[in-house]
Amino acid sequence: MSSVSNILSVAALGPALFASVTAGAAHRRCAGSPSQTAGFAVATPETSAILIASSAVKSSNASYSAATGRPQHTAATGKASATLTGLAAAAGTSTAASALASSTATASPDDYSSWTVSAIDALQNWYDEDEGLWLSTGWWNAANCLTMLGDFYAADASDAESLDISAIFSNTYTQAQTSDSSSKVRRKTLPRVHAVPGAGPARGVSSGLSHLAERGFAGFLDDYYDDDGWWALAWIRAYDVTGTTEYLAMAESIFSTMETGVDDTCGGGIWWSTDDTYKNAIANELYLAVAASLANRASSAETYLSIAEGQWAWFQNSGMINSDNLINDGLTINSDGTCTNNGETTWSYNQGVILGGLLELYKANGNASLVTEATTIAEAAIDALSVDGILHESCEDSGCGGDVPQFKGIFMRNLQALQLQVESDSFRTFILDNADSIWNNDRNSSSYLGTNWSGPADSAGSPIASMQCSALDALVAAVAVY
Repeated sequence: MSSVSNILSVAALGPALFASVTAGAAHRRCAGSPSQTAGFAVATPETSAILIASSAVKSSNASYSAATGRPQHTAATGKASATLTGLAAAAGTSTAASALASSTATASPDDYSSWTVSAIDALQNWYDEDEGLWLSTGWWNAANCLTMLGDFYAADASDAESLDISAIFSNTYTQAQTSDSSSKVRRKTLPRVHAVPGAGPARGVSSGLSHLAERGFAGFLDDYYDDDGWWALAWIRAYDVTGTTEYLAMAESIFSTMETGVDDTCGGGIWWSTDDTYKNAIANELYLAVAASLANRASSAETYLSIAEGQWAWFQNSGMINSDNLINDGLTINSDGTCTNNGETTWSYNQGVILGGLLELYKANGNASLVTEATTIAEAAIDALSVDGILHESCEDSGCGGDVPQFKGIFMRNLQALQLQVESDSFRTFILDNADSIWNNDRNSSSYLGTNWSGPADSAGSPIASMQCSALDALVAAVAVY
């Protein structure tokens, strides 16, 4: 299909899906000129994203129910096949909140578990068994979906086993790193769509990533250290709940690559990418979290502990934690070589990953001040980023691109871990209130969940897998802390 035909076929599905595909498929990387994007004649992020979403479809095995518009599992493989038309029908428009809502005050542990199972069932309609990834979203998002499944396994093993989550781990481990999916590679050639333009951590990186088409993502590596960190944490979580030592070994292997991104610029810390242009919060929080997690699990515990302690000492003094106890997006490297807080958006995930990293470091060295620091950051984040007790990102009214919908779930996942340590009534209430609002207000009739947890489900475009995984993180947190 030509580029023009691709555009027309997607646009014909209507403005809502057009916006959803643009937001959901456009990942955040920049790698060279439009000519490097095989088969694409359009250079803008929006049209490139549309083409990617269109090319990702495997129409030869697509099958949809006329009654529900939801993807059908093929008889041969049981795999969820998808077309853009089917995803549009599956997402649909949000049913009125009053028609979906039950009482927001009476949810039980069984409710949260059953809600989570239903939402995971919906999520798996996007899962492509051949690729080991979820259609409609990006490479790093898939790692977070996998981590969410691991958290549910830890909180409710019985229901997790009924969903065969261990098989999803195994399939993703085998298929994702050996995949030659062109859609996955093409995503890497897009300009970074990581935030609202001009309002957050948008950093154009020009890296020659054409080699990804040949090498794929063996070892769950690309040229972005934050992506590497997400996958390392995913395999650590999979190891925790399955005991499969191969997963832990993979996390250690990934971390050894992350170590190569550390240097003395800004006094230490890891770069965001191999281009060495930006030292940001998320890559450095992930470096801390992975090192501390390995210190609690791997045989070289003392080595990992030393790295984690050094990383926290550097991060704490880097200037990224501002006077409001919130973490801005990263550092500006000044002409004189000094580095200062860039003052960019305090995204929820930057307030989240640090919580998990500090908790793992506390478990490794017993320093209770780390839990105090985590609690301070969590309280500041809830105060700054919630409206009427529900977590929000600043971009939700104007559209959050392809990455930001994942962020809030990452915060909730790590707040859950903190709550299990400190047993705070306020943290528990916050988690349950958000889970209740998601289910009562941000869910459509097919259990698809949107970006704005106050609802409706389609307020930021038709739901995609990253939105689903993010909201599921909050539901899983409720299961864990109830």
